[in-house]
Amino acid sequence: MIHRSKAPLRIGLAGGGTDVSPYSDLYGGAILNATLSLYAHATIEASTEGIILNSIDQQQEEKFDWSEELPVDGHMKLLKGVYNRIQKDYNPPRMNFRLSTFVDAPAGSGLGTSSTLVVAIVGAFAEMLKLPFGEYDIAHYAYQIERKDLGLAGGKQDQYAATFGGVNYMEFYSGDKVIVNPLRIKQQYLFELENNLLLYYTARSRESAKIIERQAKNVETNKLASIEAMHHLKEQAQTMKEALLTGKLNDIGEILDYGYQQKRKMAEGISTELMDDIYETAKLAGATGGKISGAGGGGFMIFYCPANTKYNVIKSLEKFGGVHRNYQFVEHGLTTWTV
Repeated sequence: MIHRSKAPLRIGLAGGGTDVSPYSDLYGGAILNATLSLYAHATIEASTEGIILNSIDQQQEEKFDWSEELPVDGHMKLLKGVYNRIQKDYNPPRMNFRLSTFVDAPAGSGLGTSSTLVVAIVGAFAEMLKLPFGEYDIAHYAYQIERKDLGLAGGKQDQYAATFGGVNYMEFYSGDKVIVNPLRIKQQYLFELENNLLLYYTARSRESAKIIERQAKNVETNKLASIEAMHHLKEQAQTMKEALLTGKLNDIGEILDYGYQQKRKMAEGISTELMDDIYETAKLAGATGGKISGAGGGGFMIFYCPANTKYNVIKSLEKFGGVHRNYQFVEHGLTTWTV
């Protein structure tokens, strides 16, 4: 039998960074995000050669004799981390298998690739072992593996977006408490948002953990400018929610632009000179606002381009060497199946 899963990547529309501890623990965070037709995929199938881990997009493969715990040594940490946690918590029957993964966007691109991949791998194991996981269970389990077991810095939104899917307003509190509020947005509003929102890859990846660590340190050391910026981003999530629900789509560019200015104040390295140049070029070509996706420093950016300005913006950004990606919003989250 072959056990498969896929989980959608996401774009954050507002509130980015307020899901990161210690800010969310001290003040409570809020984020509005939406999942896209770009996925992290995982497949588990029987093997006669022990345990084989294969990250197809990263062109990495490792083979091991069967063991209750695999060494987490820098290669394919996420795959090993999920396996080790499943073994520790559920002690499944000894078996040899091949775990293969693939992600539709580059690592470090700001679309939640790492966390979404963990969700997909957890989903594949849950499908194979028939584990009684609900949506909140899977998201929290993936969060624990990535943040606690592997010690990788980051927030909480990605695991929940990948598991639940759709457009969600998420609230974050102390004690790792997360509340996911699915938004019932009229279809024509979503179509218009999809038409006007340009997804642009800067062709520069980044290591989000370092930026997030600086952000967390700014809160720990009570750096008021950084904390105040996070307060404004939390308010931005509420404003964005109201705009989407009521169809005030002409306000979205300005809401994004406000968030862009605030996010740059959260931590050093979120924005770069290149990204500022890209942003200003897009606005001169007709975009009314935009944002850096994920922690910043590179990866994807999004721009709100009303009317038909999207095509002018795409043309104006050609000189920077990046590419735009086509996508659709998707309502489904983690999906698993067996063949």
